[in-house]
Parts: sequence; C-alpha cells; structure tokens
Amino acid sequence: MTDSLAGKVLFITGASRGIGKAIALRAAADGAKVAIAAKSAQPHPKLEGTIFTAAEEIEAAGGEALPLQVDIRDEAQVQAAARQTAEHFGGIDILVNNASAISLTGTLETPMKRVDLMFGVNVRGTYVSAQACLPFLLEADNPHILNISPPLNLDPKWFKHHTAYTIAKYGMSLCVLGMAAEFADRGLAVNALWPRTAIATAAIKMLGGMIAMEQCRTPEIMADAAHAIVAAPATARTGQFLIDDEVLAEAGVEDFDRYAVKPGEPLAPDLFLD
Repeated sequence: MTDSLAGKVLFITGASRGIGKAIALRAAADGAKVAIAAKSAQPHPKLEGTIFTAAEEIEAAGGEALPLQVDIRDEAQVQAAARQTAEHFGGIDILVNNASAISLTGTLETPMKRVDLMFGVNVRGTYVSAQACLPFLLEADNPHILNISPPLNLDPKWFKHHTAYTIAKYGMSLCVLGMAAEFADRGLAVNALWPRTAIATAAIKMLGGMIAMEQCRTPEIMADAAHAIVAAPATARTGQFLIDDEVLAEAGVEDFDRYAVKPGEPLAPDLFLD
C-alpha cells in the first residue's frame, strides 16, 4: 500500500496506549525504531499499559523500542528525550504528536486546573515536542510531523459545549498550519490526521457512556492511515488536514468493516466533522 518504515525512527508522544501505541505497532511491523514518550511508567488503576509494556509489544511486533518517561509539558524533559532518542537510534525521522487531554465540559464546569492540563498537553506539549525534534528532523532524509488533531472547523457548534477542549485541540492544528508553511522549503512535511468516527480508546471509556464502544472503530484504522502518510515522500503533501478513511481509500483500501469494533453497528461520528 505504501513504502516501508523499516529502520525509520519515530518519536511518538502518548504511545503507551490507544492510537499512539497502535501507530507504534504498525511502524514496528515494518522494523521501525520507536521512542515511546509518555508519562505512564507505573500501571494506572483505570488505564491500561505503560511505556514498558508498550515497548515489549513493539519489540514483539518486530521493531526496536526506547521507553522514555516524559511529561511533555516539561521542556527540559522533552528536550532530553529527543536527544536521547537521536543518540540511541542515530536520529529522528518522524514525530507523531499524539498525546492529548480531553474534557468535554462547558465553561462553568471546567476548572482551571483542567484547562491548564488541556492547554499544557495539547498545545504546549505539541509545540515543545516539535521544537525539540526539529533539529533532528531537518537532518533526516524524509522527515514528517503528524499531529493527531482535527480540521479547523469554526462552526460555533463545535465550541459551545466544550470551548476549552476545542481551543486546546485546535492549537495542535494551528501548529500544523504554521509549521507546514514555516518549513515548506526545508523538505519537512507537517500534517494532521483525524478519525471519521469515534475510536475505541481509554478516552471513550472516560466519557462515561456518551459513546458506546460498539459504535467505534479500532485504533488500527488511525495506525494504518498514519503509516500511509508518514511512509510516503514528505514532498507528497504538507499542511493538510487528513481524515483516516479518506487517506486509506486513496491508498486503495475498500473494506472498512474490519476496523469496526462491532461490524454492522452504526458508527458514532467524531467531533469537528460536519
């Protein structure tokens, strides 16, 4: 379907579980080298997986793994993790800004601690990770930054119920808009990827039944779409806001039922898509 990621070095934030881990495992199947930059070094009572269990899975899938405990809000930690990745693997080819915090709550129901978390992880974390990885990406043969963030849809309906989350998530997308233009003449592709439907991750469970798991697709659809984007030449596209099933359809995929948690169930659409 696409070129291979064999030997490529990926720095993936929030890769201990969910979409980030799925992207890591898909790359590992090609023989890629993956730095897992995430906070979860110890098992969480409500969330599956740590950087170490993810590393084991990546290696079992055929890749090399470097588990790094990182709070991506902390500039020094991220800078150190990027340097360690480059030293350990010989560079960085691909940055996937996947880590994200979510709270689908209104203005009066969102305490500032939660606002700061969303802005810190989604916006600051994405910016810091890009800044830390850029010196290495700009030396790579086919460098990519891929943010797991939505198209910039300014319809007020996407703000009215969760203004803080929308602003924080759009901050990741604004990084795509700006950095794609900033580095267009340096051979670096900067794109965003967003799912058409809800994805079966821990975030869905934490929404307290707002969306049923049976109405989701699995993280593997995002992993396959991300692979198609970052394995392609960086010159193919930049500054684009891509949707998972459109990317895969373009790559020749016709059977999307295999990505459904429960084939035949109606799929819940994701946020920010009309």
